[in-house]
Amino acid sequence: MRPTIRCLVLFLTGIPLSLGAVVIHPRLWTVWVMYLGACILLAGFDALLGMPRRKLRMNAHVPEQMFIGEPSAARFELTAGRRGASVELVPELDDNLESQPPQEATLVSPGGKQPATANINVMLAPRRRGDHAVVAAHVRWTGPLGLIEKRVAFPCGKKVGVVPNLALVRAIALRMFSDHNFMAGMKVERFLGDGSEYESLREYVPGLDHRAIDWKSSARHRKLLVQEFRAERNHQIVLAIDGGQLMCEPVEGVPKLDHAINAAMLLGWFCLRTGDRVGMIGFDERVRQWSEPAGGMHTFQRIQSMSAEIDYQHVETNFTLTLAELSTRLRRRSLVVLFTDFLDTVTAELMIENVTRLARRHLVLFVALSDPSLQTRALARPRSLVAMHQAVVAADFARERNVVFERLRRVGAQCIDTTPANFSMSLINHYIELKRRELF
Repeated sequence: MRPTIRCLVLFLTGIPLSLGAVVIHPRLWTVWVMYLGACILLAGFDALLGMPRRKLRMNAHVPEQMFIGEPSAARFELTAGRRGASVELVPELDDNLESQPPQEATLVSPGGKQPATANINVMLAPRRRGDHAVVAAHVRWTGPLGLIEKRVAFPCGKKVGVVPNLALVRAIALRMFSDHNFMAGMKVERFLGDGSEYESLREYVPGLDHRAIDWKSSARHRKLLVQEFRAERNHQIVLAIDGGQLMCEPVEGVPKLDHAINAAMLLGWFCLRTGDRVGMIGFDERVRQWSEPAGGMHTFQRIQSMSAEIDYQHVETNFTLTLAELSTRLRRRSLVVLFTDFLDTVTAELMIENVTRLARRHLVLFVALSDPSLQTRALARPRSLVAMHQAVVAADFARERNVVFERLRRVGAQCIDTTPANFSMSLINHYIELKRRELF
């Protein structure tokens, strides 16, 4: 228990009154003693009339699993023997959960003899993936006079698992693949004269490409037959996710690594659903996870479990070791989707060199996440000297970033640099365009 600000104000108010009484007559010093005794008596009554700590109980209901980037509510149920008491709850959270402001509630009894209860919802906003804890809940309340404050801490020890966000994958699945007409189009993809996968034979008619005539089949059937092709469905896609120190930096409250994993899960599910083969590699200073490209929707469970194992590593990424090992493991031409980041042209020099070597055999899709605040600072009107320095530095970073992307495009790599709001859908649209053009 401790006195509140109201109690201190009440006590300090008596000082000028007591001094004024002493100035009037020296024997009036007893006014101060009487006033002090009254204050102590009121504080004692407030402490006695307030809700006892021993009658307060709490149950915490914490979600077992959360998606990164999506807050969820934890419910704290308070039970006491008295009704009408107003309490304030302050949650003590793990460092990887954003701190939350105090929540106020009033204990209300639904019936005359039933205990008073109150449900307090506290939002949990994770900063990173992993197992995080709700450590304790600190509850404080005052007596009816508001002079004495009581506090009690309830240990929780509840764990909440934060996993990659699959909500977007589910939304795309419901929106696109619930339509049977859409599924039929994605399964067949018949483009006359395009593609590399053999489809069927048909009789030649004027206007068809004479280079597609199958002379052996024509001789056997004694009429001109041409071959039809369709877009190949068993492409090989490798999701390469960088877990180095640059990917640990947050963008809009979520680390770049988690943005990359969320987009990679969506792309992997989309590729498997359209008949392609998907693999994954997680790396930083060395290769930490590897999965051979495989087809079938059961593969999604494997890459989902593997993505949860990609941890935040505060080390510099070794592109030479990783991309060289990736080249030795891939036996056929593949689409390598590289999720990574860089600072400037100097630190990206070694990365460009290794991407150039990888792009000679495979199609590289270089995916990076741009920070919207960087562009905002570069274009903002400087109203102070510090703001002007920030605008100049942000403009320099943006210019060097464009230089790196231009060099990557010159060596044959496809590039995506977009904001978190458009990250996943830009990746899906780019993949569909690459598949339509048969570039891999």
